[in-house]
Amino acid sequence: MRLVESQNANFSVNFKEALMHPSTPQGGLYTPAFLPNFNGYAYKNLPYKDFALELIKSFEFGYEEIFKKALKSYDKFDDKNCPITLRKINEKLYINELYHGPTRAFKDMALQPFGVLLSEFCKDEKILILCATSGDTGPATLKSFENAPNIKVACMYPKDGTSLVQALQMRTMKAKNLKVFALNGDFDEAQKTLKNLLVKQDFKKNLKDYQLCAANSVNFGRILFQIIYHYYAAVQINKELDIIVPSGNFGNALGAYFAKKMGAKIDKIKIASNENKILSEFFNEGIYDLRGKKLIKTISPAMDILISSNIERLLFDKFKDKRTKELITSLKNQHYFKLNQNELESLREDFEADFCTDEECMKFIKNSKTLIDPHTATCFKLLNQNKTQIIVSTAEWSKFTPSMIKALYKRQCSDEKEDMKYIVKEFKVEIKPEILELFKHREEKVQGIESQEIEREILRWIKQ
Repeated sequence: MRLVESQNANFSVNFKEALMHPSTPQGGLYTPAFLPNFNGYAYKNLPYKDFALELIKSFEFGYEEIFKKALKSYDKFDDKNCPITLRKINEKLYINELYHGPTRAFKDMALQPFGVLLSEFCKDEKILILCATSGDTGPATLKSFENAPNIKVACMYPKDGTSLVQALQMRTMKAKNLKVFALNGDFDEAQKTLKNLLVKQDFKKNLKDYQLCAANSVNFGRILFQIIYHYYAAVQINKELDIIVPSGNFGNALGAYFAKKMGAKIDKIKIASNENKILSEFFNEGIYDLRGKKLIKTISPAMDILISSNIERLLFDKFKDKRTKELITSLKNQHYFKLNQNELESLREDFEADFCTDEECMKFIKNSKTLIDPHTATCFKLLNQNKTQIIVSTAEWSKFTPSMIKALYKRQCSDEKEDMKYIVKEFKVEIKPEILELFKHREEKVQGIESQEIEREILRWIKQ
């Protein structure tokens, strides 16, 4: 199978090309022209990695031996036999814990195998990977490519827009092939900078012998691995269910939608937003309206996003390339688009959406029977007691200790490391010692950088 451009389906590339060069000629995204049928329920008893390989094979991309090698990256997770933990809360509710990898966030599920794929494909090339992060993609990308030969990673994050643990995870990775930039701006600014650099010809020329790539979910290589864990979880439960996904850039929820289209017994994908409720408005009203919108900082910072890139892939799957181009062009030029009534009804066949305030989020954390992070907590707003449901848990609570302390004990966090240890003791849980080790570096001063300076600084670093 080849992947097509979301705004011009006549243009297609193979999987390797889409992975290594994710920017398309017309500025769209590479995405499947159609999704293959896959009877995952026939493979219910297979181990996770074997199940994953069968699903990948259904796309007919080829590269089977390289995919096998990539899936071995899950050996680094807490349970080398299964990277996810599907926790049964009661007869109707399950929590799919996706944070048992090296950086304690769901991004490891895609970026660990993605790193192996890219390393295998580019053995004879030099690659510069650009990464923009709202908190979790950055650490996961840096960890995946740490000390990788022929590959350099330049990672941008909003200086005041991540948790302390997320920032420390990035700043403490000292491998020579990694560079981290603390951006004076929000995630949308970082993502805009990344997208501009991906298509800027002068920048590409100045890189000389480096090929440009991206590790964000604009890269379909990320989305592929996100389909798998949704389908696998649905197969283990083996009944019709809803999946509730905390959503920012929409890649995780898109993976659930693709799993449904491929054959998983998923009724609704429920989109949980924080007070940056752009996706809630989109799925309920059919309007994507950035006019006058300002980003709100919340206790779920990885979802503090207004421009959800993967909506474009959903538009293509639902309405095809011509309509996708019309809508995305309107969003770029007028900062707004509106679906017609038939298009909105088509979305409602598969999706529901709501948003959660910080106050509601903290109540859900307080009342939960297990420790849940603030992103996972937003999902509880969409619970329906009459349906079987999976809540997708995207990060370990330890990355957001100040919010956890405020929610659980109604006080401010005075010392993040000590308060983290307090929660560990109170709830009789364990955390990775690497998380506590991060706090040795918390006093290091961070110099912010303006987005217009990023290009120059990357080129300066590359040429060292």
